[in-house]
Amino acid sequence: MKLSNKELIIFDFDGTLIDSAPDLALSVNYMLKSIGRAPFDENTIRSWVGNGAQTLVRRGLSGSAQIDDNIDEVLFEKALDIFLKFYAENVCIKTVLYPKVVRTLKILKEQNYRMAIVTNKPFDFIEPILKGLDLEGYFELNLGGDTLERKKPDPLPLNYVCEKLSVSIEKTLMIGDSKNDIIAANAAQMQSIGVTYGYNYGEDIGLYKPTFVVDDFSDIVGLLAHES
Repeated sequence: MKLSNKELIIFDFDGTLIDSAPDLALSVNYMLKSIGRAPFDENTIRSWVGNGAQTLVRRGLSGSAQIDDNIDEVLFEKALDIFLKFYAENVCIKTVLYPKVVRTLKILKEQNYRMAIVTNKPFDFIEPILKGLDLEGYFELNLGGDTLERKKPDPLPLNYVCEKLSVSIEKTLMIGDSKNDIIAANAAQMQSIGVTYGYNYGEDIGLYKPTFVVDDFSDIVGLLAHES
């Protein structure tokens, strides 16, 4: 079985195309130190990444993936502001592409697939990272977690991209590393590929029933029934 008749591929960003955890960890720790809290190691913060900036900051303040319901909202707003300002200036210092991403995107572009990004990361950070990693020119449309009123796992962003680019759900494919990506795709009745690396909190991405699961990003090409 292959994925046939696809025209549009929607990619998640963090954990799928890029490993941004080092810069996110740097920014979380800067925020924590600024408010007099102790920092955490990068691997701990890595396990908190994937649900957008607000959730990441709340996890940082909680010191856990489980968010403390008693966080003071004034403190949270202050911490979020510190985090966003610092991250904006350090958005692509240690962030790297996952293996074979550029090679695969080039092949997909040569095969005339249209491509878009739907991430829960704030919109303003997408372009600076694309520029910093020389990924400009691949994607027709980028949506951040704050672009619409709802973000993944809600299907709204996926439906919006299809409508905006005038491509049907049936001819669109979602690719991501977390349950939010696959839940959103399933809710939109869109086929999907789950990658086994990235930020899925230690869970098997296959549990959320993507159409296919791959360990290697470049395997995406082989799953697409390209018609030349």
